[in-house]
Amino acid sequence: MTDPRAVAGERVLRLADPGDRRDLTAFLTRALRLDEAAVVRLSRRGDGMLGAWVHTGFEALAMRVVQGAVTPADICVAADGLRAALVALDGPHTEVDPGWAMDSAWRGALPGDAGYTHVDDVPARVLIELAHRGVAVARDQGAQGPPASLLAQEVLEVSGGELTVGVPMRMVFALGSMGFVPGAAAGDVDGIDPGEVVRVRASATWLRLDARFGSVYLRRSGGLGLHVL
Repeated sequence: MTDPRAVAGERVLRLADPGDRRDLTAFLTRALRLDEAAVVRLSRRGDGMLGAWVHTGFEALAMRVVQGAVTPADICVAADGLRAALVALDGPHTEVDPGWAMDSAWRGALPGDAGYTHVDDVPARVLIELAHRGVAVARDQGAQGPPASLLAQEVLEVSGGELTVGVPMRMVFALGSMGFVPGAAAGDVDGIDPGEVVRVRASATWLRLDARFGSVYLRRSGGLGLHVL
């Protein structure tokens, strides 16, 4: 059945409960720290969940899944406006106008939901420690942000079955900056559960890192390593 709101051209975001509202607000807060003019893309998924996507500034996409729906089914809006609207909601309210559509501000297509091969699981501590080391290197070089050579460097090789993938620093930075690993917010790897893992998956066109609170995607074009042994 067609949503009457869609017929009327109305924009509405409906979240399942206040917990999803808090999760989405935290995601937007992280995105705005990376880019105060960030645009978020809200898209209904085939599994009935809602995906929220942002560009991280590291040439990688970040995505968080929440329970909810949006009308229209795929829309881009200003992250700061949506965050403010979510913060302003009281009590149990979970429905909000996401703001004016900014579809023309989104660059590129979204990764597909399926078609990925599980390569291996990596201890989350390893990736966050790499992120900390990368930040230290960038700080020592006095750069205005991490240099391009550091972002492009493959800092971890992951193998599983017949696949070997190289994980570049830009994905590690994006994962850490978005706060997707629980216990990493304090900046100390000792706060991360030793058993916490990040799942590495790959498709013909995308590499993804799946952590507990969200995923980071990088398009494989441009020399990202994915080799059949």
